[in-house]
Amino acid sequence: MARGTPFPAGVMVFIILVLVLQGCSVTHSHQCSSSCGGIHNIKYPFRLIHDPPNCGDQRYHLSCENNQTMLYLSAGKYNVQKINYTDSSIHVVDSRISKDSYSSTPNCSLDHFGYYSKAWGPYTPFPKDGFSLVSCENPMNSSFDLNISSCFDDEAYSSKRRHGYILSGQMMASDLEELCQVEHTCLASTWQLVMSQVDKNASCTDIHDMLLYGFELSWYFGSCGSKYGSVNCSPNGTENQCWCVESIGIYALYAAALAMGAQFALKIVFGTPCVILLLIYKWRKRHFSVYDAIEEFLQSHNNLRPIRYSYKKFKKMTNNFKDKLGEGGYGTVFKGTLRSGQLVAVKMLGKAKANGQEFINEVATIGRIHHVNIVQLVGFCVKGAERALVYEFMPKGSLNKYIFSQEEGIFLSYEKLYDIALGVAHGIEYLHRGCDMQILHFDIKPHNILLDDNFTPKVSDFGLAKLYAVNDSIVSLTAVRGTLGYMAPELFYKNIGGLSYKADVYSFGMLLMEMASRRKNVNASVDHSSQVYFPTWIYDQLQDGRDIEIDNVTEEEREICKKMIIVALWCIQMKPSYRPSMHEVVGMLEENWNAYKCLPNLSYRHQKDPLKMLETAQLGHQLHQGNLSLSTKC
Repeated sequence: MARGTPFPAGVMVFIILVLVLQGCSVTHSHQCSSSCGGIHNIKYPFRLIHDPPNCGDQRYHLSCENNQTMLYLSAGKYNVQKINYTDSSIHVVDSRISKDSYSSTPNCSLDHFGYYSKAWGPYTPFPKDGFSLVSCENPMNSSFDLNISSCFDDEAYSSKRRHGYILSGQMMASDLEELCQVEHTCLASTWQLVMSQVDKNASCTDIHDMLLYGFELSWYFGSCGSKYGSVNCSPNGTENQCWCVESIGIYALYAAALAMGAQFALKIVFGTPCVILLLIYKWRKRHFSVYDAIEEFLQSHNNLRPIRYSYKKFKKMTNNFKDKLGEGGYGTVFKGTLRSGQLVAVKMLGKAKANGQEFINEVATIGRIHHVNIVQLVGFCVKGAERALVYEFMPKGSLNKYIFSQEEGIFLSYEKLYDIALGVAHGIEYLHRGCDMQILHFDIKPHNILLDDNFTPKVSDFGLAKLYAVNDSIVSLTAVRGTLGYMAPELFYKNIGGLSYKADVYSFGMLLMEMASRRKNVNASVDHSSQVYFPTWIYDQLQDGRDIEIDNVTEEEREICKKMIIVALWCIQMKPSYRPSMHEVVGMLEENWNAYKCLPNLSYRHQKDPLKMLETAQLGHQLHQGNLSLSTKC
């Protein structure tokens, strides 16, 4: 009996080796590669119809016809333009759209349109919304519809008795005018760009190019979706493959269970307490790691100028948190008074995230600087889960209410707005150049500009700030940060330029534009669709030589407003390399105005390979700036 004890362990080792070898062999069997026309290295999950059975996933068939890679779905037949294995997407074009025929009609129908339509099989189409082709007996009057009567050879559009239009988004029956019907509903990645040109007389060529560009389908491996004979498969996300093992017989499983049965009871008796202790240890480690990280930072930076207060003193200075000034995702702000009588704003932070990194960012950033246009950090508190920051009190609140509010008594003149803008520019310039480290704010917006009694602006809220070496012209981020509407495009699209201090320049430009216009840059409630995205509209106004229409202002104030708008246009150019530095922006605002009186040339060029549409409607408006190129036009 003594000699038989090692046998169960030997059986288990043998079974594990068999499973590992079987798993590896099946995994490698999926690594087939084919080519067809311009599509090379067709690999898992895709397979050509005539590939060996063990290649690819049976759900992802492609066909090679006349040296072109084709995809057949219930939704139709599509030419494959590109396969991107990195983001799991396949770029396709309707096979009925001919490059040489500008009147070819797409093969999209009402049954196949929709984000969740079964016609797309194992794919998900992008974008989620598309456009509709409508035919009417009478002309439509809406300015948002594009006349396509001469664009297609389909009788529904080209007939003299009917009129054809293209409308954005999915159509509801209530959206149609009388004697109109939807003929086709289609997808195209660039349809929003074409619809943005409605007021600029978009042509049939634009519509044809839009359809010819096509759209994208994405796939997701999920649970690998099927079994390959007797092979059980599960996803291996690191290699975009399925890890498969051969099924083993019931007797082998029974033998393994018997071999382990004798040891199972002992493992339960002695293993359970160990597991419980391990779970408690991990929970405590995770629970206290945030506070440990903060304490470690404070110990290593004990020469910081801000004072560390106890939680008891915090309660006393805020009168037990009685006077609340505001509340947001960052936490709650209370009004407080120091023993010296100085008024302060106490920000009680929410639950710590990312090892307390936001708290560390603020203390590390503001704790080392002192500038008239940067909010001063007076002190802080750390006690377990409680974390708070003490700032100098800003009695006028944030700039946000002075730009957008319609209430009387809080209206600021253009001279005062100009002074505030110049102060903000000085503050950001100091962050970029005035310290031993380069500080990038990444969240410049009206809400984060505070005003003292004299309306002196102070840049605040450094929770998203990052510190870099002064000589770093290009920096790196592990995650996108900022506020929609003020975030620089290079945070989304790496191919237009590296990430640098120019991201703050872009945010300042969007802020400056809102200060000059006294409205949000994106406003869907305006009377005319062309004014929805203000920077594009005002650029067209200035380019055409039209004056800026402002009521009840002097000629001097009108010039100040124009100056702020033109400087803002220089700051919000798409490519970072075209934007000025904050040092140059300060010079433009202060004295070097003549060198920048010319408009930057924001050209609206229809790109052959346009950027993917931004994933939110607000950012989608910003994309209307198109492919920006730098030159000057006076």
